[in-house]
Amino acid sequence: MSTMAMAFPILPGKTAGWRTWMEELHGARQEEFAESRRRAGLHEQTFLQHAPTGDLVIVTVEGEDPRQAFESMVSQNDPFMTWFRSRAKEFHGVDLSKPMRDVTSELVIDSAAMAAAPA
Repeated sequence: MSTMAMAFPILPGKTAGWRTWMEELHGARQEEFAESRRRAGLHEQTFLQHAPTGDLVIVTVEGEDPRQAFESMVSQNDPFMTWFRSRAKEFHGVDLSKPMRDVTSELVIDSAAMAAAPA
């Protein structure tokens, strides 16, 4: 199982609307959201981070190949993912329909791996 992390800024003045979007994912669209992640073979966690430079969303996805699975998932053209991509663009200014190959995160510290390594 591998993990990938991504950070997305919330556009200025959009945090309240972003929270409403998250409420939709926990409410009326919960099953569609969960099914999209099940089909992709991903476990996703989303964190809201308040920072002096503005609010950020930190997303972690876990799976066998999280980057490929995430890109495949967001490229789906079913009604839910079309809606999801439009909301991501509205609140983050990110077009998830385009490959994110130029957006990478570098794992710098893994405390579990450090603890398991022989001294």
